[in-house]
Amino acid sequence: MKFSLFFFANGADSAEQYRLLLEAARFADRGEFSAVWTPERHFHDFGSPFPSPAVTGAAVAAVTRRIDVRAGSVVLPLHDPLRVAEDWAVVDQLSGGRAGLAVASGWNPRDFVLAPGNFADRRTALRDGVDELRRLWAGQPVSRRAPDGTEQEIRSRPSPVRGGIPMWITAAGSPDTFSWAGEQGYGILTHLLGQSWETLEDNLVRYGDALVGAGHGPHDERVAVMLHTFVDADPEAALNAARAPMTAYMRSSMTLFGMDGTGADGEVSEQAVEELLEHRYTEYARTRCLIGSVESCVPLVTSLAELGVDEIACLIDFGAGADEVLAALEHLTRLAERCADL
Repeated sequence: MKFSLFFFANGADSAEQYRLLLEAARFADRGEFSAVWTPERHFHDFGSPFPSPAVTGAAVAAVTRRIDVRAGSVVLPLHDPLRVAEDWAVVDQLSGGRAGLAVASGWNPRDFVLAPGNFADRRTALRDGVDELRRLWAGQPVSRRAPDGTEQEIRSRPSPVRGGIPMWITAAGSPDTFSWAGEQGYGILTHLLGQSWETLEDNLVRYGDALVGAGHGPHDERVAVMLHTFVDADPEAALNAARAPMTAYMRSSMTLFGMDGTGADGEVSEQAVEELLEHRYTEYARTRCLIGSVESCVPLVTSLAELGVDEIACLIDFGAGADEVLAALEHLTRLAERCADL
């Protein structure tokens, strides 16, 4: 089992968030971690420090020497694959060949003010974009229409260091996405936010069957699962320390997804919202997060390993103070060491 760091902050002080990102990346580079992932988010407090994973990835590349630098994820239908190839080739050059890319279709209509024509067919745009991105990364041209109406063959520059970019497809739970990723030989980046354990298991079986059916080898199977993470010496201390920031984080995510708790008349008691969030936190933190001690977190990591997961992408910036999160990385390191042979 590999462990990586994942970032997806909720509208915090951006300067403090970037300090956490870079200091955590330096820590990860010295230790047991495999990668740092940064996301793409637009036009909402939830995830607001991260509109461009290539920019944050370049910053991570500049302060590290060993770990992979990854997008988690590029919303590919919002961009021309030519620009994505250019940006991430720069990250690959700056990192000496450590770039990696998870790509997603996107879902929020507000994001698609950047590319309104792609919203309705965003899944098709993702698949077409991935194909072009892979060709561009290999140095092959793609066709584009010039201002005079002629078709031009375009190659992106600069050339990357890596001959082929490691790629993951971000999957929220759609069985078709897992199957398609397997058919293409890509990795999977997923989570337990909208999937039960049973659904995740079924989807990973689909993914593995599709890999085998398409003729890919076992080395092509790569499954990363994102988990909110805060590890301390004492499990109850970790649960208590994460409670307030995690419930605030969940509240912000509810507004992003249009689930603010209001009824038809637009009114709901604050007490009802608090009770809902407390219930969700208690269940979620104990069954779907790495929030606890090394000992209390090992069973969850073991269960994921038994499903075929080979990487835990640890989301660490959900709201605890930067220095508190950085201190907790020492305990997370011990968890990574404990689970390295799973």
